[in-house]
Order: sequence, then structure tokens, then C-alpha cells
Amino acid sequence: MSLRPAWLTFRRYAAATTGMTLTLFALGVYTAATGSGLACQAQWPLCSDQFIPTLTINPDFIEWFHRVWAMVTGFLIVGVAGWSWIGSLDRRTRIAATLAVAILPVQIAVGAITVTIGGLVPGGYTVSTHAAHLIVALGIFTLLGLATMWGGGRAGSARLLRVALGVAVGGILASAVFSRAVPLLTYSPGGQAAFYVAGLGAHLGLVAALVVATDAIDGGVPGLDASTARTVRRLAAGSMAALVVTLLLGRDLVLYTVAWQRANLVALAVAFALAAGAARVLRGSDAVTERSTPVGGD
Repeated sequence: MSLRPAWLTFRRYAAATTGMTLTLFALGVYTAATGSGLACQAQWPLCSDQFIPTLTINPDFIEWFHRVWAMVTGFLIVGVAGWSWIGSLDRRTRIAATLAVAILPVQIAVGAITVTIGGLVPGGYTVSTHAAHLIVALGIFTLLGLATMWGGGRAGSARLLRVALGVAVGGILASAVFSRAVPLLTYSPGGQAAFYVAGLGAHLGLVAALVVATDAIDGGVPGLDASTARTVRRLAAGSMAALVVTLLLGRDLVLYTVAWQRANLVALAVAFALAAGAARVLRGSDAVTERSTPVGGD
């Protein structure tokens, strides 16, 4: 007899863990942007010589709360991998979940270096460690997204592909509103967190589009022909690459000059144009299918 409630499926558990990871991403960005990553007297895992600092909104608490959220999320990620094996899920799901756990220690180590392990790593709070922290986190987030989508078998459809591309297009537009490349809002710590929530949502939409399109090419998605799926996959992959560039430029990884701002705008425009192009190709394919479907009695 299973102690697991009937409603808790692998896909729901993996989706919740992916959501926790997205929130962790936003918390990490906010923590760094407020300078709280340098709090706790540069100690890790202690925080200002304490396991639990004063529970008021201050730099020590922000950094400590980020660490606690990261610890809980880490255990959940391990749970995704464990379930993928004991639950007899398919090979690609197990690989994605296991890889997420395999690179998790790297993320933990880079995070510890970023805040400087007990002052033993001078210069830990640098551009290179920030870049590594971001890239590894994006890798874990992507793998969790894949495990979630693959965890229930091939359940793709043309409708799901439309939704995924809609999320991608909407997320890119929303990220542009908060982006430092578009001077609409102040790029405050809260704005930076919002930018990453929107951008990562778009990224996840593009990952879903790639999964469904690939399944369609393999003949696993009714109503979606392989030729259309290949075009959508190419456009979605290009949009994802451009979007990753904007996510990297969202952090202080370069001296953000006018030239870099223009490059950021170009990357945003390319990401949006390719995602919108993929949605248009799919919509055109739907229209052709509707016109070619015989009407009852013909």
C-alpha cells in the first residue's frame, strides 16, 4: 500500500520542484542585486556566527532565507531523481533527473564561493562566479523542465505546442518590459527578479515547444506533421539561444555600455521574432489542416 496520495503524480511533483527552482532563481538574483550575498559576514554555512539570524528584513535574513530555500529545493531535486528510478519511468526522464542532481553539487559549490566560504576564497564575489552560478542554475532548471515534460510519457499535442509558444512569446515580451535593455522601468532588485521570472518562463515554454516538436517529428503527436514540427523546432531553438544571451546580459557580467545595450536589444528582438515566427508557422499549419478536413456529407 502506497503512502503517497493519489493526486501526487511524478509530473506534478517534478513541476512543483521546477517552480521552486524558478523561485530560487528569482531569490538569488534579488539577493545579489541587494548586495545581500555579501551579508552573513562572508560566512557559509553559518550566517554572522549563527545558524538562524534575526528574523527581520535585513541583508543577513535575505541571504539566509535564500540559502534555506536553496537547501529545500535541493532535496526536492534529489527526490525527482530518486522517483524517476524507483518509479520505473522512461530512460530519458531518468537521465534528465539524474543529470540535474549530478550538477547540483557544482551549483552549491559555486554558490558557496560566491559568498566566500568563511573568507577562505578571496574574490569569491566576482563576475566569473556569478556567470558560472547563472549558467549551472539554468542547466538544472532546464533538466527539471525536461523531466517534468517527459515524466508522464508522450502526451504532446498541437494544442500544447500552441500554448508553449504562447507562453514563450508572452514571457519574452514581459521580460523586455523589465529588461535593463529597455528603459521603461528602473532596473531595481525587484525588477531584476521579475525579469528573470518572465525570461525563465519563456525559456520553459521554448523547452516545451522543442519537446513536443521533436515528438511530432518522431510521429508521436497527432495532427502535427513532421515538416511543420521541424520548422517550429529550428525557430524555437534559435529563440532559446537568443533568450539565453539576454539572461546572461541581465546580470553584471559586462560593463553595460551603450553597445552592450544595443546587443541586448538585438538579442531580445531576435528571441521574440523567432518565437513569434514559430507560432505563426504552427497557426498556418492549423489553417491548412482545417481547410483540408472534409465536411460531413462530402
